[in-house]
Amino acid sequence: MTRKYFGTDGVRGRVGSMPITPDFVMRLGYAAGKVLAKAETTATTPVVLIGKDTRISGYMLEAALEAGFAAAGVDVMLAGPMPTPAIAYLTRALRLSAGVVISASHNPYDDNGIKFFSASGNKLPDMVEAEIEAALDQPIDCVSSEKLGKAKRLSDAQGRYIEFCKSTFPNELDLRGLKIVVDCAHGAAYHIAPDVFHELGADVIAIGNAPNGLNINDGVGATAPAALSAAVKEHQADLGIALDGDADRLIMVDATGRVYNGDELLYVMAKDRMHAGPVAGVVGTLMTNMALEVAFKRMGIGFARAKVGDRYVLEVLQERGWLVGGEGSGHLLFLDKHTTGDGIVSALQVLSALKRSGKTLAEATADLALYPQSLINVRVAPGFDWQKNMAVVAEKEVVEAELGDNGRVLIRPSGTEPLIRVMVEATSAETAQRMAHRIADKLAA
Repeated sequence: MTRKYFGTDGVRGRVGSMPITPDFVMRLGYAAGKVLAKAETTATTPVVLIGKDTRISGYMLEAALEAGFAAAGVDVMLAGPMPTPAIAYLTRALRLSAGVVISASHNPYDDNGIKFFSASGNKLPDMVEAEIEAALDQPIDCVSSEKLGKAKRLSDAQGRYIEFCKSTFPNELDLRGLKIVVDCAHGAAYHIAPDVFHELGADVIAIGNAPNGLNINDGVGATAPAALSAAVKEHQADLGIALDGDADRLIMVDATGRVYNGDELLYVMAKDRMHAGPVAGVVGTLMTNMALEVAFKRMGIGFARAKVGDRYVLEVLQERGWLVGGEGSGHLLFLDKHTTGDGIVSALQVLSALKRSGKTLAEATADLALYPQSLINVRVAPGFDWQKNMAVVAEKEVVEAELGDNGRVLIRPSGTEPLIRVMVEATSAETAQRMAHRIADKLAA
């Protein structure tokens, strides 16, 4: 599918520039509403749930979406600031037609985006997104007054989602005796995540929980874990949990302030699940550290790589009938717990694994030695295809031959900038860096 507006995770951009403008977002709501109304198999009016993160632009975009849906004859329920995975869950639990999240995830406050979930709580299929894009080319033709959509606020969204999160933690376990710092990134989980861990028994210190519309992800959260490391050491906590702006990714910190990324957390959870029986397989991405692939092979767990992006991890999981997957950035999926990546639910899976084993994060990952990675971004001309550059292709083949089974090479274009990303993994940082530069030099020549 050729996408004009939709990227891998909805529509996203700088607020005030296409496509994140009030008029376009209203047209997007109208187009999505018309597609949903057409797909509705009953005589009932379609109902859509809208949630958002804490960006100041969320007010404007929420109003624009609401107007577009109403003009298409679709009713709207407003959840207010809620994590992206909360909207996925509530859409499914309330048997609604679709869910919409206004968020740019880990981006700065002056970006924003719109992403959709189907009635089942999954990302919209490509075919439906294509229909919405086609409908965007049509003018808005408001339904008659008696068929206009209505809007109401979902007053108990927070409590419903807190209970759902807690339900994914084993009944026989609790978090008593643990002091945990929870960094909410001044984002959508600021009024939810601390309560989840507190209600399960932990002593919780919350940081990044005072959003003002402009400070989301600003020096806090999963993309800036130094703040969490410092807070964990300051409060002499056992663990730290960092979410991003829309709370769908997770990074953790141990008592020493050491940061654990998504690859390491995925390993902890896959290993824990083996105690309950065989684990058929785990899905990572092209960027997943090779150490995981080696470790899973040693453990008898299948491993597959998807394209970068949790959407693609989900697709491969569904194709193979597997349950566990994720990215080093902290997007982790457990399809027996939720239909989408959820930072809070992921943290609870890690905590339950540690509780069952009686180990710290350091002890649980002691037998996983991540391969050093060297990543170099090379600026190129727009439309440059590295695979047609014989010098680059030849150097890549030479490097791969030298690495053998002790490393790997990944060359891929950026999806947003005229850059080629060269990543080399090796058993030593010096080797990874030297070989990445060899390829990058050929690209820059």
